Amino acid sequence: MIDLTPLDVRKKKGDFRRVMRGYDTESVDNFLEVVASRMEELVRQNGALAGKVDAMSGSMAEYRDRERAMNEALVSAQQLREDMRDQARREADLLLREARSQGERIVSDAKRQVSLALEALRRIQGQRVRFLRIFRAMVERQLGEIEQEEGLTATLTRLEAEGQGGGERAEAAEGEGSDGES
Repeated sequence: MIDLTPLDVRKKKGDFRRVMRGYDTESVDNFLEVVASRMEELVRQNGALAGKVDAMSGSMAEYRDRERAMNEALVSAQQLREDMRDQARREADLLLREARSQGERIVSDAKRQVSLALEALRRIQGQRVRFLRIFRAMVERQLGEIEQEEGLTATLTRLEAEGQGGGERAEAAEGEGSDGES
């Protein structure tokens, strides 16, 4: 493409040679003036458009930078989400292991306490059985003494009823009964 400015077009007005039956010089000069004016307008528009292109290119670069930053932020957010998810999973696993361990300790302690309680219950039942034997022996001994006293009382009552030397025998029987109580 040839670099042609509006000034170059205006300078060309007198450069064309005249020939017979050629173009009307005034019409050519008017056309060259129109072309030069239009070229000036196009140059101005071209400059304005070049400025807009530069501004838009800057905006585009800025938008690309923002897009890149947003993509990086999105990737970082996704990575952070994954990291948080992994950390939450690890914490949940740790809590679960601790809860299971604590549950096992509680169950173990409960079993130990049940075992101790059962052992204590066996000892108490053994003591109860021994107490009941001793108590039974004592009650049987007391019943034997009561039966002996009743027998002695019945004998004395019979002797008194028969009237045979009632006073002496009753005293003798009472003396034997008081020895039996101790």
